[in-house]
Amino acid sequence: MDNLYSLTANELLALMDKRSVRPEDIIESVCSRAQSVDGKVKGYLSIDREGALARAAAAGSRAAQGKLRGIPVAIKDNICIEGELTTCASKILRGFRPPYNATVIEKLKAEGAVVLGRANMDEFAFGSSCENSSYFPTLNPWDTSRIPGGSSGGSAAVVAADEAVMALGSDTGGSIRQPAALCGVVGMKPTYGRVSRYGLIAFASSLDQIGPLTKDVRDSALLLGVIAGYDEKDSTSVNIPVPDYLSCLTGDIRGMKIGIPKEYFVDGMDKEVDAAVKEAIALLKGKGAQVSEVSLPHTEYAVAVYYILATAEASSNLARFDGVQFGHRCEDPQNILDMYERTRGEGFGAEAKRRIILGTYVLSSGYYDAYYLKAQKVRALIKDDFDRVFKAGLDCILTPTSPTPAFRVGERSSDPLSMYLSDIFTISVNLAGVPAISVPCGFTKSGLPIGMQLIGDFFREGKILRAAHAYECYTDWHKRSPIL
Repeated sequence: MDNLYSLTANELLALMDKRSVRPEDIIESVCSRAQSVDGKVKGYLSIDREGALARAAAAGSRAAQGKLRGIPVAIKDNICIEGELTTCASKILRGFRPPYNATVIEKLKAEGAVVLGRANMDEFAFGSSCENSSYFPTLNPWDTSRIPGGSSGGSAAVVAADEAVMALGSDTGGSIRQPAALCGVVGMKPTYGRVSRYGLIAFASSLDQIGPLTKDVRDSALLLGVIAGYDEKDSTSVNIPVPDYLSCLTGDIRGMKIGIPKEYFVDGMDKEVDAAVKEAIALLKGKGAQVSEVSLPHTEYAVAVYYILATAEASSNLARFDGVQFGHRCEDPQNILDMYERTRGEGFGAEAKRRIILGTYVLSSGYYDAYYLKAQKVRALIKDDFDRVFKAGLDCILTPTSPTPAFRVGERSSDPLSMYLSDIFTISVNLAGVPAISVPCGFTKSGLPIGMQLIGDFFREGKILRAAHAYECYTDWHKRSPIL
């Protein structure tokens, strides 16, 4: 079959069960697809075709075990792979090869998945457009004059362009869900603590979560089930059982209680996005969901709170990159202070410098209480908003994922505040720590994807997967592919 690259993981696994295809056939198909289209999309930093074929052959020679046997997965460039370049798309980590695997990589390999290549990203996950990579910007497969979203833009783009069957990304303020929406794929941010962060190079440690980007919800449930679970190497990992997420996909929405927060349907939102999401709400209501309006009153403070707390944690986490132990070092430093200053000045890009400076400022003496401490207090209020509506009996909350479709490359590069507002509907989820998923819910007249977000209570990923899958059963948005 020539079009294996276009199939979902579950479809490919069914073919392998029937002995219709081999894992090597899948790798060849996906790699050939990437070779023909990635020059337009620029989603990969590297692809290990030979290594992937060898791993696929090994997967095929073993007994038919492993939930992802032979399935190629793209990995965001901030997730450590032993011996492989892992740079966070930053010059300061060029040449860095981790001596260990992230826990999610170990879990993928244990289930027979084939790590295919490193996906591009915004440097250190700082961005909403994938224009901040120190290598090159990734482009949207639906319109290569537009951005794919960020910071997991490479992961979303390669799945949308059929250059990978699945991908892993990281989500700090919407960095999986927003590019998923703009690229027309499914992206999930699990509950904080559900997936190990060991081996994820940190941006903001209290917000970061690894999650799946896939072609449909069933694949998302499959991949989440593989990477989820307690890890003693991660002090923030939570030791509770991982359910069988695939069993949650009943295709039935009847009786589910869905809340629509009035604060998420705001002036300034793109009219086509607003209309598509409201059509999705009407469809779910018509299929038996119980829909009601709710209020999350502290949503208006989320962006301000996020960009205080996230930058503060980033300035602390990135202090380790100084040219002493690994990564880039300036040439011929005069002394250690000169080495620090020039190495960091040369190694970090403009957005990284902006966030380090802002984070250092809000943590500095005289400003800590005024900014950082106050932001932590408001963060607690945002979490309380979610606690209140879920305790009232809601199964999930439905919102737009992004206020606009994909914008043009360079359109917001000179306006950081406008760029930051791209994540206005996703940030609260990370501040509260709850799970959320973005699924395609329509297209603009110009053919750009629109995403819908479903938010759940802590460790209730099964409920939002059920609702998202039911919506997929009633629509075919997720089956459309860009023409490249």
